[in-house]
Amino acid sequence: MVSWEGLSDHDNYHGCCRLLGRFKVNYQLSELVNVEIYSDWIRLVAEFTTKSLQSWQWASGGVYYLLGLWSRLVTSVPYLKGDTPSLLDETVPKIIEGFIKSRFDSVQAGFPDELSENPLDNVEVLQDHLESFPYLCRFQYQSSSLYIIKVMEPLLQTYTEWARLQVPGDSNELCIVEGQLAWIVHIIAAILKIRQSTGCSADSQELIDAELAARVLQLINVTDNGLHSQRYTEISKQRLDRATITFFQHFRKSYVGDQAMLSSKLYSRLSELLGLQDHLVLLNVIVGKIATNLKCYTERCSSTYIIQCVQNEEVIEHTLSLFFELASGYMTGKLLLKLDTVKFIIGHHTREHFPFLEEYRCSRSRTTFYYTLGWLIFMEDSPVKFKAAMDPVLQVVISLESTPDSAFRTDAVKFALVGLMRDLRGIAMATNSRRTYGLLFDWLYPSHMPLLLKGIAHWTDTPEVTTPLLKFMAEFVFNKAQRLTFDSSSPNGILLFREVSKILVAYGTRILSLPIAADIYNSRYKGMWVSLTILSRALSGNYVNFGVFELYGDRALADALDIALKMALSIPLADILAFRKLMRAYFGLVEVLFNNHMVFILNLDPSTFMHIVGSLESGLKCLDASVSSQCASAVDNLATYYFNHITVGDAPPSAAAMNLARHIADCPSLFPEILRSLFEIVLFEDCGNQWSLSRPMLSLVLISEQ
Repeated sequence: MVSWEGLSDHDNYHGCCRLLGRFKVNYQLSELVNVEIYSDWIRLVAEFTTKSLQSWQWASGGVYYLLGLWSRLVTSVPYLKGDTPSLLDETVPKIIEGFIKSRFDSVQAGFPDELSENPLDNVEVLQDHLESFPYLCRFQYQSSSLYIIKVMEPLLQTYTEWARLQVPGDSNELCIVEGQLAWIVHIIAAILKIRQSTGCSADSQELIDAELAARVLQLINVTDNGLHSQRYTEISKQRLDRATITFFQHFRKSYVGDQAMLSSKLYSRLSELLGLQDHLVLLNVIVGKIATNLKCYTERCSSTYIIQCVQNEEVIEHTLSLFFELASGYMTGKLLLKLDTVKFIIGHHTREHFPFLEEYRCSRSRTTFYYTLGWLIFMEDSPVKFKAAMDPVLQVVISLESTPDSAFRTDAVKFALVGLMRDLRGIAMATNSRRTYGLLFDWLYPSHMPLLLKGIAHWTDTPEVTTPLLKFMAEFVFNKAQRLTFDSSSPNGILLFREVSKILVAYGTRILSLPIAADIYNSRYKGMWVSLTILSRALSGNYVNFGVFELYGDRALADALDIALKMALSIPLADILAFRKLMRAYFGLVEVLFNNHMVFILNLDPSTFMHIVGSLESGLKCLDASVSSQCASAVDNLATYYFNHITVGDAPPSAAAMNLARHIADCPSLFPEILRSLFEIVLFEDCGNQWSLSRPMLSLVLISEQ
């Protein structure tokens, strides 16, 4: 008789689970089975695990450790030496059954406590539950798959019968069935995610995968038909659809696309069961489900249904994530372009066909949607097809451009402008080559750039509008993968920077004149850090010869630097260091200025110069390695300039060098203080960027030899 005394205390129970979870880490299975009491121990652990699964409301936190132990035990079986039985073939099936039954019981009982979150709604918790369980299923894959199919088929039959009903019956019963199906689909998805199996050949493993996948695909054929097509606002339906998207994501990685085995036995079995012969037919099913989700999960939300609204957004985000995964794969992207559904989406991405584009709550998802469309559009590399695909966007642009100034401050214009900026940002993100970027640049410049200035001028006090607009501009001027490479005779780089300057000046002058609001980050700092990011990307993009501006008396560069400096100086250093994104944008710009525009820095008045250099010393002490590296680079450039132009420089020194000498004369301890801080950091702190921090130390030592 075993006593479970003390395990009713939650801390004791959790500690016991963690202890068991460490067993296989410290002992090999071959060592464990040779222990005299192994058979008693393994049965007791199995009994303890079963009881924990049954107590799902109380003991869910410990299940992660217990399943981890069992998964490590079963994956060690192929390496087991000797004839001593492991007894896992007796215990593991009971644990599989206990786990599935406990998930079904949790759906049946519900989560009445408001503090108890349904695992189906939390990706992290769901991942914890299903991280180890598939290894148990793959241990005796044939028998465990038969059990899963046996459990799923009655639910699938019931759900199919519900679809045929004209009048809804007991909705609570239907919600329970959907919840249980969601768990089964998540479990099958997790099994397909891993390909490791013991005691099962690769071919037979694929045939079993096909049997499980076929049941999920049968379910998907039903989920959007009949009565179920009216239930998109129901949380249980949304959980089931999120599970099917997860299934498609894991199935794709194993059996569709770039890494999939073209000669897979799985498709021959799916062809027999469902008539799905190959990748392309299955991709059509996946894209059909994607299109259905994007069309149907857009019910307008009232305050009463706020939870359903959040779930709606999560389904759309999850669906778009799958769509992007498919589009961004080279092989799957090419296959998608053959499908009529995808051709329709590329040509008809309007709110009439995809109502979520009109839903303001889903406006963030628009960027992902158009990022995916951009991938597909640019994969064909056809200017004619690009212009045709951009026609719906062009209609929005023309509508906004024709709106008179007196009517530009309406909600309709606001939502249209926000949506347009998010759409364009997604398309800009998808341009990864000189040719594709050129298509977008020629489409936008010069005819439609004035719309951005018009938006800034009318909506400066509304961050919901200015932030997407500025973020689009930050993406548009970002020279990733050398996509902003214009011909040697082209003025486009200079013309683009002039537009950047106009937008920064328009935004900066207006935002600095507005009173400070209570939510200072969202109303002020967020737009400012995006503006600083725009300028730093434009200055470091290597597509503009900035000497041209001064040579021809063009104030674009001077005005952009001036307004950026004013915005940066309007923010207290403590606030810069407190907000991570603001800090990265500020020090990113400072590094670029000290690297490429040293004369501008040295011509500043003494107090401004000292403030900026003083901020570098604070940045060096920052825990963010990227920020401290940027500050170290800026200090290195400044000290190197001093050494080259003053310490060993030719006489007479330049005006900028004389300014630097005056700044240092006013504060002779400036360089020694920074050098001391660097030595303290390198010697006494555990920093991962010592090489970056050590670079300015040489130049500082050389100018302070004494």
